[in-house]
Amino acid sequence: MRVIAGDVRGKKLFSPSDRNIRPTSDKVKGAIFNMISAYIPDAAVVDLFSGCGSLGIEALSRGARRCYFCDNSAKARVLTEKNVAHCGMSERAELLCCDYRAAIGMIDGADVVFMDPPYERDCYKSCLAAMASAVCVNRGGIVVCEHGASVSFPESVFGFIKIKEKKYGSTGVTVFSYEG
Repeated sequence: MRVIAGDVRGKKLFSPSDRNIRPTSDKVKGAIFNMISAYIPDAAVVDLFSGCGSLGIEALSRGARRCYFCDNSAKARVLTEKNVAHCGMSERAELLCCDYRAAIGMIDGADVVFMDPPYERDCYKSCLAAMASAVCVNRGGIVVCEHGASVSFPESVFGFIKIKEKKYGSTGVTVFSYEG
C-alpha cells in the first residue's frame, strides 16, 4: 500500500495487522482519484471510517488543504496517526476517534467526504442522512462511497445526487454531489 500521486508519491504506508481494517486497494484508490481529481485541490476532506488513512493521505498528497480522519477504532486511529506523521502531514490533519455520527456533527464545510465503512455495516443511508442534517458537506461538495459491488443506491437521497457509479471486481464506488 502506497501513496499513488502528489507530494509524497510512492511513499509506503503502514498496513494494518488487524483484519477488521480493510484498506482500499491501490487499483480502486487510483480509479477513485481519477474520477474526482478536479475536487481535490485546496479541498477540506473527511476520511470517515479512515482505517489506516490511505484515502485522506492521498487527498492531502494531491493538494487538499486539510483532512479530518474519523474512526471509532483506537487501533485504526493509531495506524492513521502513524501514517500521517510518516508522510509529514500532521499539521494538515485532524484525527477524531469517535463514532461517525459524532464526527459528522463536529465537521463543517467539507468539500470531499470519503465514506468506506465495513461492508457488513449497511450504514450508508444513515451516514448520508446525518451529513445532510448536520450540513457538514458544502453545497456542490461530493461524497465518495466505497461499498460491496452488489450494493446500489437511488439516484438521489437526502439532497445528494448520484453523479458516478463504477464497479471494480467485488468493490463498488458511488459518487454523490450534495445539492442541499
